[in-house]
Amino acid sequence: MTVTGRVREVPQRNASLSFPDAAVRETSAVTTGTERTTTTARKLGLGWKLHGDGTTPRPGESVAPDERLSWPRTLGFGAQHVVAMFGATFVFPVLMGLDPNLAIMVSGVATILFLLIVQGRIPSYLGSSASFVGAVTAIRAGGGDSATVTGAILVAGAVLAAIGVIIHVAGARALQRLLPPAVSGAVVMLIGFNLAPVVAETYWPQDQWIALITMVIVLVCSVLLRGLWGRIAVFLGLVAGYGLSWVFDRWFGMLRSPNASGEVVERFRVDLSAVAQADWLGLPTLHAPDFEASAIALVLPAVIALLAENTGHIKAVGEMTGREVESSLGRAIFADGFTSTLSASVGGPPTTTYAENIGVMAATRVYSTAAYWVAALVAIVLGLCPKFGAVIAATPGGVLGGITVVLYGMIGLLGARIWVQNRVDFADPATLLPLAAGVIVGVGGVSLQVTPQFSFGGIALGTIIVLLGYHFLRAFAPTRR
Repeated sequence: MTVTGRVREVPQRNASLSFPDAAVRETSAVTTGTERTTTTARKLGLGWKLHGDGTTPRPGESVAPDERLSWPRTLGFGAQHVVAMFGATFVFPVLMGLDPNLAIMVSGVATILFLLIVQGRIPSYLGSSASFVGAVTAIRAGGGDSATVTGAILVAGAVLAAIGVIIHVAGARALQRLLPPAVSGAVVMLIGFNLAPVVAETYWPQDQWIALITMVIVLVCSVLLRGLWGRIAVFLGLVAGYGLSWVFDRWFGMLRSPNASGEVVERFRVDLSAVAQADWLGLPTLHAPDFEASAIALVLPAVIALLAENTGHIKAVGEMTGREVESSLGRAIFADGFTSTLSASVGGPPTTTYAENIGVMAATRVYSTAAYWVAALVAIVLGLCPKFGAVIAATPGGVLGGITVVLYGMIGLLGARIWVQNRVDFADPATLLPLAAGVIVGVGGVSLQVTPQFSFGGIALGTIIVLLGYHFLRAFAPTRR
């Protein structure tokens, strides 16, 4: 029997039809993952967009912090930043008696951490700070060693980091109320001018003629040269002075003069014996910090100088890039303090943003943080070469004398610049008198004996007089008027 009728067809899903759906889902997942990775990179300031065709900034435009040129050109700009930071970054550790190799390496690490913390919004290089040289000189004059120096720097860095957190929460105006331009300018001035005896008694007498020639070279290069060359006048003076010292040794023979410890000896200006013994590859000298209350008291006023310095640099970067950076001020100051603490914990110097590199950005209109990453990585590599550090450590004292005359004077006059730019009113006695008293106490090295075992003076005492005197007198100024 044959059965006829409609056969119901049950549609069956073709297995091949599921592949496109799976592919879409897989592609979507990959795309989502890529987007998340890109978003994370941009939050950390790593997602750089190519500017134009990657060759040069377009006419009338600049390369933004989150942009970059082609990688070969970015490497070139990174090399410029290395040269710009190089001179001061190792000169100041040498002046503080710390390992210059470690300072170079730590500056690279500090720059990377800074860029990550500020999320790439503020392009800056963190080199060795000059604000601590005066206090460190006083610590060593009192018998302190490198461990005592770095212990005091570590505490100062922690205080600076804490202030950065407060600024991030309370806003930048809280800092302006505590440290108005009148106060910060005075502290910066007394820190710089307090170093004048160091030049006159330690470095200049080692070789007065090389010191004089080096100073002249720095002055001439800074004024006559343009662009990057003018920005690295200190580095050019150092190289020229180093070379002239070697030539003088060949022409005039050994020099009889005081060495760094003040003892009059007969010696060559350039001693490269340690360079031959140093290895090509190795870690810098590390040491743990030690903490002494008197040393910490000497160093803490430098925090005010760093606050003023960082604030000025960050505002300058904001004006150049045309971007709002005040909301990142707390992050930047925290990053500076944190990296100073990290550096000091292994025996390195304090860190700070560098005006030299800001000048390079202004000249090139390339504000890309990618260039700073390149510079930081190069600095880390240089720090791992002990032979390179030995060459730095052999810098003749006369050369340092010529350079420090300019550098220390610039630090002091930076305080005057803060006053001028902010139009501080010295006709008001409540402003003039505490600043005048504090600067003289700080520059003159006046001390106050608190107990037979504890005394403080110079920079520390001058800062206290400026800070407390200014706010105390102004609190009563309305009543007096």
